[in-house]
Amino acid sequence: MLSFDLRSLETKAVHVDGSISPDDPIWEEADPRPLEPIRVIGRLSSAGEGRFYFSGRIQGGVTLPCRLCLEEVHVDVDEEVHFLLAETGAEEADDPDVYLYDPNARNLDLRPSVRETWLLTAPAYVQCSEDCKGLCATCGTNLNETTCNCTPTTADSRWNALLKHQGDAH
Repeated sequence: MLSFDLRSLETKAVHVDGSISPDDPIWEEADPRPLEPIRVIGRLSSAGEGRFYFSGRIQGGVTLPCRLCLEEVHVDVDEEVHFLLAETGAEEADDPDVYLYDPNARNLDLRPSVRETWLLTAPAYVQCSEDCKGLCATCGTNLNETTCNCTPTTADSRWNALLKHQGDAH
């Protein structure tokens, strides 16, 4: 469970142990969705009037295409996270590290904050291996699996002046 009664939060901290599933409506189309539910564990406590502080961990896994060869790569995410939640209109509202919630709400839903934290924590790009050769720019062959008979493409002639200076530097 990632939704908590605001009135009870003002008087005592709560232990958070919940998850967000990959099919939760909180996710947007372009988000790197987790493979399995993201586990959220930690402590949520009052940090002053209308403010709450979360300290804990998010754990999950995501599969992304290798940025060079497009093969799928599984990445585990296990990060310690801390964030502040404040009422919409609070003086911290302009701070990008503060997550806002509706002051008229009865419950504080951590899912939007966890989603944003996931987007910042999960890698945007991955590489299947350090020595990935990628795809042939001409025919698209995965050069990790086989070679192709394409001839190397020549560089755009507009770069020649820079390439000449690079050669001088060596």
